[in-house]
Amino acid sequence: MNGLVILIPVALALGLGGLLVFFWALRHHQYDDLDGAALRILIDDGDKPLEPSDGA
Repeated sequence: MNGLVILIPVALALGLGGLLVFFWALRHHQYDDLDGAALRILIDDGDKPLEPSDGA
């Protein structure tokens, strides 16, 4: 029973802390561009056409 006196407030504090961090992230626009990073990996800068060499 004595453990519950400590564990319940700790669990509530951690839950409230996580909720505050989530609302902070929403306020600072952390979730605005969900697809940008996922699609950015598909863009390959190495797919440029090869230039003809003069010596070949």
